[in-house]
Amino acid sequence: MSERIPVKVISPVKVHKPDANKHDDRYTPRSRIYVRAVSGALDKFRRFFGLFFLGTFAILPWLQYNDQQAILLDIGSQRFNIFGLTLWPQDLTLLAWILIVAAFALFFVTTFAGRVWCGFMCPQTTWTFIYIWFEEKLEGTRNQRIKLDERAMDLDKVLRKTLKHSAWITVALLTSLTFVGYFTPIDQLFVDFFTLSWSFWAASCVLFFTFCTYGNAGWMREIMCTHICPYARFQSAMFDKDTYTVAYNPTRGEQRGPRPRKTSREDNLAQGLGDCIDCNLCVQVCPTGIDIRNGLQYECINCGACVDACNGVMEKMNYPKGLISFTSETELAGGVTKILRPKLIGYAVVLVIMAGLLVFEIASRVPLEMDIIRDRNSLFRETSEGLIENVYTLKILNKSQQERHYTISVEGLEGVQFIGNQHVTVAGGEVLTWPISLAIAPELLKEQITEFKFTVESTDDPLQKVQVSEESKFLYPYL
Repeated sequence: MSERIPVKVISPVKVHKPDANKHDDRYTPRSRIYVRAVSGALDKFRRFFGLFFLGTFAILPWLQYNDQQAILLDIGSQRFNIFGLTLWPQDLTLLAWILIVAAFALFFVTTFAGRVWCGFMCPQTTWTFIYIWFEEKLEGTRNQRIKLDERAMDLDKVLRKTLKHSAWITVALLTSLTFVGYFTPIDQLFVDFFTLSWSFWAASCVLFFTFCTYGNAGWMREIMCTHICPYARFQSAMFDKDTYTVAYNPTRGEQRGPRPRKTSREDNLAQGLGDCIDCNLCVQVCPTGIDIRNGLQYECINCGACVDACNGVMEKMNYPKGLISFTSETELAGGVTKILRPKLIGYAVVLVIMAGLLVFEIASRVPLEMDIIRDRNSLFRETSEGLIENVYTLKILNKSQQERHYTISVEGLEGVQFIGNQHVTVAGGEVLTWPISLAIAPELLKEQITEFKFTVESTDDPLQKVQVSEESKFLYPYL
C-alpha cells in the first residue's frame, strides 16, 4: 500500500450570485424568470428551426395520400398509416428500430454539440419561446413586465393579463387539436369540436393536452427542463472534453467589472480587467435563469441566447466576439478540439448500422399476413363421395393501403380438392375471414397427420408478386 493516488489541485470557481437586496422575494430567479429579448445569429437560427418544426407539426396531419389522411396513428383500429406504409401490431419491431435509431442519433448529436436538441428542436423550448413572444408583445419588455407584476391590480393590468392568457390558451388549444389529429381524422375532429358534437374520449384528450401545453410552456417552463426531463440528468454521460457546448471563457473574461466605453481594451487589460463588463445580460436572456459564467451546468439547454447577448455587448464595446460561444473544454484550455474521437465514431457506426437495419426491415417487409384456424368442432368428416374433408378458416390480412386480389393454394397434399373459392379480394388495411375446406381420397393419405402448407399469392401485378405460406395439418386418424 505504498503507492499513493496523485491529487490534482483545482482552483475553486468563483460563483457570482445576484444581490438579494436588489430583488423582491416574490420574484426570485428560481420561482420567476423574466426572459429578456435578444437578437442575433443564433436567435434567428433557433427561430427558423422552431418555425420549421412547428409548421411541419401543424401541416402533416392535414396531408392526404391515396384519398386518406397521410399520417393517422389509429390506436382504436390498431394500425398506423404513414403515407404508403401501414404498420400493425405485428410490425412492432419496426417501431423499436425507429426508436433505437432516434436514440443513437440523439447520443451522436449530444456527444458532438451538447444539448442542441433542447435548445433548438425540443417542443418544450419551442412553445416556451412562443409564449414568451406573446408576453413581450402584450406586457412589454423584461423591465416593463417586472414593473407590471409589482404594481397593484388595475384595469390595464387586468386587460394585459387577460389578453396574454387568452393567447396562451388559444395556442395550447390549437396545439392539442393538431396533436390529437394525428390519432383521429383531423378534419372531422375540428368539425366536431367547433360544433360541440365530439365524443367523450376526443374531448378528454384535447382538454388534457391543452392543459398540459398551457401549464408546461406558460407556467412550468424551466422546471420541465431542470427537474422533470430526464435528459438533463444523463446528458453528462455523453459529454467529453471535445464536446461543443455554450461556455464562457474565464481566461479572457476575468476579472470582470464595469468600465467606461471610451476606455480602450488595452488600458482595461493593463488595469487587470478582463473583457466581461458584468452587465448580466447573459443571465437575463437565459430561459432557465442560470449564469453561464459559473461554468457548465445541467440546467443549460444550449439555446445560445447568452452567446447572442454577449456578442452584442462585445460589438458595442469594440471587443472581439466569442467571450461566450459554442466551444469545447479543450479549446478553452488552449488546445484543438478533436472531431474524430472513439466515442463519436462509435455512436456514428452504431447509428449507421441501426439505420441500415431499419431500412432493410422496411424494404423486406411483406404487406401480407395469414393465420390458419382449424375447425374445432370436428377433426374431419367423410363426404358423400367418400373423400376425407378437413375444414379451415383463413384470416388474410392485407397490410397495404390498396385493394388486393389473392389466390389460395396448397403444397404437400397430392390429389387435394378445394371446397370453396380459391380467389379472394381483400380491401386495403382489412382482415378477411375466409372458410375453406380441403378434401382428399383416403387411399392418397399415407399418415394419420399429414403436414402441408397453405400459400396465399397476390395476382394484381405479375412483376411484383407477394406471397406468404403457413404450415398446417390434415388429419385422418383412422388409417
